[in-house]
Amino acid sequence: MSDQIPVKQIDPNENTSDKNKKKGAAVDLYASREKIYVKEITGVFQKIRFFSLLGLMGMYFLFVWLQLNGQPLIHFDLPERQFHLYGATFWPQDFILLSGMLIIAAFGLFFVTTLFGRVWCGYTCPQTVWTFIFMWVEERIEGSRNQRMKLDKAPNSAVKLAKKSTKHALWLLIALATGLTFVGYFYPIRELIVDLFTLQANGWAYFWVGFFTVATYLNAGWMREQVCLYMCPYARFQSVMFDANTRVVSYDPNRGEPRGGRRKDANVSELGLGDCIDCGQCVQVCPTGIDIRDGLQYECIGCALCIDACDDVMEKMNYPKGLIRYTTENELEGRTSKLLRPRTFGYGAVLALMIGAVVVTLVNRVPLQFDVLRDRGSLYQMNNQGFIENSYTLKIINMSEVPHTYELSVHGLPTAELISQNQITVAAGEDRLLAAVVQVDPAMLEQTNNSLVFRVKSLTDPNVSRDTESRFLAPPPRR
Repeated sequence: MSDQIPVKQIDPNENTSDKNKKKGAAVDLYASREKIYVKEITGVFQKIRFFSLLGLMGMYFLFVWLQLNGQPLIHFDLPERQFHLYGATFWPQDFILLSGMLIIAAFGLFFVTTLFGRVWCGYTCPQTVWTFIFMWVEERIEGSRNQRMKLDKAPNSAVKLAKKSTKHALWLLIALATGLTFVGYFYPIRELIVDLFTLQANGWAYFWVGFFTVATYLNAGWMREQVCLYMCPYARFQSVMFDANTRVVSYDPNRGEPRGGRRKDANVSELGLGDCIDCGQCVQVCPTGIDIRDGLQYECIGCALCIDACDDVMEKMNYPKGLIRYTTENELEGRTSKLLRPRTFGYGAVLALMIGAVVVTLVNRVPLQFDVLRDRGSLYQMNNQGFIENSYTLKIINMSEVPHTYELSVHGLPTAELISQNQITVAAGEDRLLAAVVQVDPAMLEQTNNSLVFRVKSLTDPNVSRDTESRFLAPPPRR
């Protein structure tokens, strides 16, 4: 059950002397953590979590080792400011795509939350995933819930020390693998492993591997539900997205109350009891230590452990399952629930719009950056043929995974001609600077400041081209 600030009714007729006597009474605003011993349970929702956990962990630990076209499948190369994702290379210039993906993630979370509550927390949140892995290790080493409680209360012994040491060693091993893998997405994992153990890696690599190792060990091994209750902001603002039609883990008091123990073959109607036998299994399996029978609480992460535990008890008692289930407030009160409502339409519309915008941007994305900087050292100059020349510096960035040979040209002014190098080869992921000179017949110019378009087109892939506008300066035309 969640900690609450004690509240005391103040009698306005109470005299001052009585109040002064009670001034020294201490009020606890925070209760120290009591260790939660989670009972292992099996069931439908735990099988779903097992496969979701297996898939997520498999992707996390496997993708860092995979390569495509000689490049890591996922690699955030911060020194080179390149981000390799599934065969495509992104640059800081593609920041708009990152912004769009973050908006998609946010509104996707909002959309799912309005429909199904905290299913993200229950099945896919990294804190949940690693916590369940650590709890699985704990159960394998120290035994069942009751055995773990007895072990913690038992005096120190060789057996206790061996079990605790083994558990923490395995936790640290998993945390180290987590830290190495995370850093491996920024520092190629094959090089990282070798450099770390040959002491060739830089200090930041050791720091971040150690940081994520310690963070994983503490968060999943020691803090656990404290991260969800006090550190995660989602637990606090989730209620804003809930309404009477949100499907969440709920106890059905109409069916379960009044609760009480009974024999399996007892006549419930004669005893005047509901279906809840008050066995406490739903509390013993809860990873945040709450009693779901007290109603919806922000501590509930929607993991459905209590549903599987209660269904198992109902099956043994020959009662219908679903005393605790995913349901809505309206259904519990006998009303009809609506799946689609203005809030879900709003979140869904924004989500669909952003997905469409990101997809269109990706489809139309040209893996080429082309910048033109006019030489500010001189406005213009006249060559020996009587043509006006302007000097420029061209910057070409090949944002693809293969080398390209580019052809340069100018457009927009009659007789405009690029008299310097008009072809350049740029390797994959490289940027090149090129000095360029453009000449124009002054008889074709009617003003001093003219628009000029530079075009760079790949000879390797004709679909890759960029146009960049610049200015061409000239002396005043003769009258």
